Amino acid sequence: MRAAWRWPGLLAIMLVLAACGGRHATRPSAGGAAGKAHHGWFHHDGVSDDTSLPQSRRYRDNDDSTPAGAPPAFIATLPEPVPKVEPRALYGNKSPYSVRGQSYRVLPSARGYDERGIASYYGNKFNGYKTSSLENYDMYKFSAASKVLPLPSYARVTNLANGKSVIVRVNDRGPFHENRIIDLSYAAAVRIGIWPKGTGLVEVQGIDPSTPARELPPPPVVTGGSAHPGIYLQVGAFADPANADRVAQRLRQARLAPVQVVDAIVGGRHVRRVRLGPLADADAADRVSDQIVRMGLPHPEVAVD
Repeated sequence: MRAAWRWPGLLAIMLVLAACGGRHATRPSAGGAAGKAHHGWFHHDGVSDDTSLPQSRRYRDNDDSTPAGAPPAFIATLPEPVPKVEPRALYGNKSPYSVRGQSYRVLPSARGYDERGIASYYGNKFNGYKTSSLENYDMYKFSAASKVLPLPSYARVTNLANGKSVIVRVNDRGPFHENRIIDLSYAAAVRIGIWPKGTGLVEVQGIDPSTPARELPPPPVVTGGSAHPGIYLQVGAFADPANADRVAQRLRQARLAPVQVVDAIVGGRHVRRVRLGPLADADAADRVSDQIVRMGLPHPEVAVD
């Protein structure tokens, strides 16, 4: 699940993510395009959401959670969203934007986006509260948060452990955790089977709503047994082999995980990638990433293959 620190503050996010086109408002004015508001207050199904409050005071719950017991049976019968062409949200699409000192660029469209990585999900704590696009988060709809896909947009998310797939509507920003690529709604996490553990290895494929359904990219083929992808941490890609060898030697001495030096071509240039792995799961990737940073090395990138 999404940890309490996942959002550095919706107000701050709205401030930096306000839509392109010259709009600089941090919240909608009364009767504005994003919905009625009064000094940042929103009311929806018993939820009073004051977006001007800091994160520590904004939500009624301190920690995220999911409904007790097994997931509701009706999730299995929920219809997936049908991709359609929509105007960009007035909020959440500023590009570039910065969160916690990290800069991100919003893609012009979801077309061609295809990335593998670690997915997480969020539930009760945020249910009914505003997303970065100022829509209401509904944990029982198939939605998601992305750092780079435009709001709104659509994507197919496939669990690489079991091949289960779901189409989600992206209407939120996040997860602002360096080792995650997408945050799923509770319903989406249940549908593809990452709900019990909280994280999972996924492939996220952007969907162009103007493309006929018959031409959409098929879900990736997932094979069973030992062929499941693994998690690797890439510490750097070096044009100078000596630099790659020095970093690899430091990591081997630290004995964090098996170290690999892999030749690759990036932008027409020959580089040597220094990677650790495979790692057991997302928790191990987080732990080893923190250890690498404490060594004075840059935060590694997650690779799933």
